[in-house]
Amino acid sequence: MHTCYGFTAARVGSSERYEDKGNPRTIMTDVSASSPPPSPAARRIAFPPNWPARIACIALALYVIYACSILDISWERLVAGFGHGARFISRMFPPNVAHDKLELLYGGMIESLQIAIIATAVGVVLSLPLGLTAARNLSPLPLAWAARALIALFRTFHPVIIAILFVKAVGFGALAGILALIVASLGFLSKLVAEAVEEMSMQQVEAVRATGAPFLSLVIMGVLPQVMPRFIGFSAYQLDSNLRNSALVGLVGGGGIGATLFTAFQRFDYDFVLTIVLAIIAVVMAGEVVSGWMRRLFQ
Repeated sequence: MHTCYGFTAARVGSSERYEDKGNPRTIMTDVSASSPPPSPAARRIAFPPNWPARIACIALALYVIYACSILDISWERLVAGFGHGARFISRMFPPNVAHDKLELLYGGMIESLQIAIIATAVGVVLSLPLGLTAARNLSPLPLAWAARALIALFRTFHPVIIAILFVKAVGFGALAGILALIVASLGFLSKLVAEAVEEMSMQQVEAVRATGAPFLSLVIMGVLPQVMPRFIGFSAYQLDSNLRNSALVGLVGGGGIGATLFTAFQRFDYDFVLTIVLAIIAVVMAGEVVSGWMRRLFQ
């Protein structure tokens, strides 16, 4: 304690107290700011090492090395593959644009477009009620889980595997490809519709329900206005996906340009293969433009 100019100062803890002898007021000042900084050992590390993540990455790298060793993946095979691929590509040029080849290309491409459009249209119509049924905030839980199990079944296999099953069931041709792409569309669109419905705001739905409207009116007036823009975007993407997958299902007998492509490979008509590949790329790019235009139009 010390006295200066009529004030009596006393240190209490980390502060100093000043008492005016002529005034009973007490002035407290904090002197902790003048305390020495903490030692470097007590400072926190800004980015501590994440050892679980590091161990997981190391384990993944070791597993990749192990899997490559038992799958007969070697650098020598990769280098040899570059040479074989170069010879294969050299046999594809120039592309074959003969009149008879272009007729085959035109017929197969038109069939693929028809397969994709029909499968997308039917898939869109069927996926909307299935997706609404799978939404847990609209349907009873047993019904919603049953619908989700059906959607998971549709999404289990690749469209090519489903096309093989339908080829065995209904025979070769476009029908097998259409059925396979319908199943693929149902698995994709229904899941996204269910997730969109579960993420929507329930205030509008509760407002419509408070009026005593039936369930169908509830869906039309309370649910569809909220999810329809996203559903249009999903449908446009599915059309673009079906345009690509229509060539895949044709490779296993599902009709379309894929069947023409498979026949050209069997005949070693590699110049015609290049023509078909270029046509598929052009159609897929055109479908991407159309799907983007649809999304902008409806959203």
